[in-house]
Amino acid sequence: MALSIQPINVKREKTQLVLMNIYNLPPIPKVISEALRLFENNNTNVSEINRVISKDQSLVSKILLVANSPFYGLQRKVTSVEFAILILGFAEIKNIISVLSLIEAFKNKSDVYLNQKTFFLHSFLTGTLTKNIAENLGFPNSSEAFVAGFLHDIGISIIHKFFHSNFIAICDLVQTANISYNEAELEILGMTHAQIGNFLVDRWNFPETICDGILNHHNPENSKNSQVLSSIIHLADYMTQVLEMGSFSWDNNLSFTSNSKLIFGFKNDDELTKYIDNFKNSIKQQIESVSNIV
Repeated sequence: MALSIQPINVKREKTQLVLMNIYNLPPIPKVISEALRLFENNNTNVSEINRVISKDQSLVSKILLVANSPFYGLQRKVTSVEFAILILGFAEIKNIISVLSLIEAFKNKSDVYLNQKTFFLHSFLTGTLTKNIAENLGFPNSSEAFVAGFLHDIGISIIHKFFHSNFIAICDLVQTANISYNEAELEILGMTHAQIGNFLVDRWNFPETICDGILNHHNPENSKNSQVLSSIIHLADYMTQVLEMGSFSWDNNLSFTSNSKLIFGFKNDDELTKYIDNFKNSIKQQIESVSNIV
C-alpha cells in the first residue's frame, strides 16, 4: 500500500468529524442501562440492583469474573451479584458495569482483523493488573485505575466499529510497510487509538486522570496530569506482552519506558523482570476463568 501524502492535520480533522458524530454513546443493553440508572438513585437498595442485573446472565458472569479476580484479593469466592455489591460496594460495581457497558457498546463482530474475545481478555487483564499495581503503590483511587486500564485500548474498538475500512488499511499497512500500529494509525487516520479513545472519553466527562491515562498509556512521559497512572497502565500492558498471557498484537514490540522505570524505582531490567514474574500465576488463573465466559 502506498503511503498518503495528505497532511496529518487534514486526516486528523476528518477523523474528528466522524468521532463528533458518535458523540452520543451507541445504544447499550437495556439491563445495563437500567442498572446504571438505579445506581444514580440514592434510594436504590441492593435487592433492586440484583433483580435488574440478574436478568442478564452474561452480565452476571462478567461481574463475578471481575469480582473474583485474584487481584481483588477477596478471601471468599463471590457467587452472586448481591454478595458482590455487599463486598465491593455500590461505587465499585457501578465502575465495573460502566466499563462493561462501553466495551459492549463498541463491540463489533469478530473478524480476521480483530478477535473480540482476545480483545476483551486483554482489556480485562490490563484493567485488573492496573488496579492491583495501583493498590501496591498506594495510588489514591484504584477504582479509577481499573477503569482506565480496562478502557486503555477502547480506541481500537472504536476504529474497528466506525472506521472499519480504515482498520483493515491499518492492519495491511503494518504488514506491507513493516511499521508499528501507532505509525499506521497516524498515516491512515491522523490519530492513534490512544488519541481517539481519549477524544471520546473526555467528551463523555470521564475524570481527567482516566482520560490522561488512556491518552498516554504508551508514552507515560508525555502525561501532564497523571504520569503515575499512565505509567501503571503502561506497566500492566507491558506485562501481558512479556508473559505472553492475554497479549494483544497491537502491542507487539512494546518497550517499557526508562521514565516509568524511575517512577517504579526499578534500578535495572532484572528488578523489572522479577516484579513481573510475581504476577505470572495470578494472570494464568485469570485467563482460565475468562475462557469459560467470553
